[in-house]
Amino acid sequence: MTTIYDFSARDIDGNERALAEFRGKTLLVVNVASRCGFTPQYQGLEAVWRRLRERGLVVLGFPCDQFGHQEPGDEAEIRQFCSTRYEVSFPMFAKIEVNGEGADPLYKWLKQEGKGILGSEAIKWNFTKFLVDAEGQVVRRYAPTDTPEKIAKEIESRLG
Repeated sequence: MTTIYDFSARDIDGNERALAEFRGKTLLVVNVASRCGFTPQYQGLEAVWRRLRERGLVVLGFPCDQFGHQEPGDEAEIRQFCSTRYEVSFPMFAKIEVNGEGADPLYKWLKQEGKGILGSEAIKWNFTKFLVDAEGQVVRRYAPTDTPEKIAKEIESRLG
């Protein structure tokens, strides 16, 4: 059976990282963008990460420019924006595609495991979130409108 730990991804600094390094952690995987109406969710994601990381939560941010060209910058610009505007300290990765032929293999798997409304696999917009349990399986998919604050209790219920 495939788990999230079977994948790797290039981080925002260009280093290939095996997601197996997060084995045993609860993950919140989010496709993010810097110029989106949902961009202020970075603040909530960072707050949830800081509050719950000692209990086993890891937030993983994956910038994506497939929705309204809302992530036009390169990795250096994205890192600068996230650190200066929202003081993001959770792991950020290189810009990827989440839909279509060029979709990253991780996102192909996430979408298959955590289908959206009416069984849809497509990511509808920035800040779609996937909750992955400590065994590496998708347990829930959240819409962009589901804020980190709104889903925090469900995340906490999965932590040690």
